Amino acid sequence: MVEARTDEKAESNANSFFLVACAGFASMVGMRICDALLPDLADSFQVTDGVAAGSISMFVIAYGFLQLVYGPLGDRYGKQRVISFAVAASALINLALVFAPSMFAIIVLRGLAGAATAGIIPLSMAFIGDTVPYAERQGVLAKFMSATIIGMIFGQWVGGLFADVLNWQAAFGLLFLIFGGVAIMMLRALPARPVADSTKRSFIAQMASVLRISWARRILLIALIEGAFVFSALVFIPTYLHNRFGVPLTAAGAIVALYGAGGLVYTFFARRLLGRFGERGLALNGGFLMGIGFALLAFGPHWAWAIPACLIAGLGFYMLHNTLQANATQMAPHTRGTAVSLFACCLFLGQSLGIGAISAMVDHYGADTAFVVSMVALPLLGIWFARSLSHKPLSPVTE
Repeated sequence: MVEARTDEKAESNANSFFLVACAGFASMVGMRICDALLPDLADSFQVTDGVAAGSISMFVIAYGFLQLVYGPLGDRYGKQRVISFAVAASALINLALVFAPSMFAIIVLRGLAGAATAGIIPLSMAFIGDTVPYAERQGVLAKFMSATIIGMIFGQWVGGLFADVLNWQAAFGLLFLIFGGVAIMMLRALPARPVADSTKRSFIAQMASVLRISWARRILLIALIEGAFVFSALVFIPTYLHNRFGVPLTAAGAIVALYGAGGLVYTFFARRLLGRFGERGLALNGGFLMGIGFALLAFGPHWAWAIPACLIAGLGFYMLHNTLQANATQMAPHTRGTAVSLFACCLFLGQSLGIGAISAMVDHYGADTAFVVSMVALPLLGIWFARSLSHKPLSPVTE
């Protein structure tokens, strides 16, 4: 009887993981599909590429801000339920995008799409934290990460394909079908409606309870720094390759996609790497691999050096970031949704601050400056994180 119940629980957890992995895949397809649609949108509505880029910037802004809302909602009403409704809302918004009459409407609807999609990946990570023991969690998070990476790559590829072969309406139609299919599966699998936990505190009180934990503050600070130094360098790679070596932007974009391929390599070997190096080793080696990757970009005498550079930097990033994710899911177990949402918010805030700061340096000293800064900072971050892991509390401790 006990074995039957154990098997039933394992099957239920596997089904739940499959659903949140599908939701994570859909989320990243939705985030990246507009990257290659900008020329088609600009031509269709007779606007500049800069105006059309509002479809991306509004999505990202809304996605970042809404992180602080979804975490407490997930803790209060159930993470699976909030994720399911977020996926369903994303489907309806993308259906509306198919019939958008103007560029302004597309920008507004993409902002709403970002707001809806924000409730998927961080809460999915928190849900995994709730259902998977910590000893197994990093491997499961790596599998989930592979779904999001494939979604990112697929979104960039299918956006370009639809822009060349069909049109932007068809791209949003595909998004509607993807989100709609996942929403149907998730809503059908929802457990009976739970009663909202009236003992839960206000959103501000839940966030304050996370920030009172010293280990949580350290993890959030590391996420902020990681976002600043990784993505501030990453965004300048295509421009650098194009301006310095004359690489076409299409090819430069394909080279940068190898960064995601490096992440997929990590997810395939995550369990072995974790068993071989442990959390400290993954953080330390991840930082140094990123340093090597950005050094190859900064000092490589030929564009071809960017190919191994992006692969190595991507592998290193996901080694460090996956370790950081696992710790983020455990830094405040009683308000896990709020904690992981704060983690995602710090990562996005770090990206914004880092890109803004490095952009000013790039204007004066060139794009390779961004690579040099990250080359130095990221190994140091890996060392600090690895040393911090040596002294982390066995359970979160408030001050």
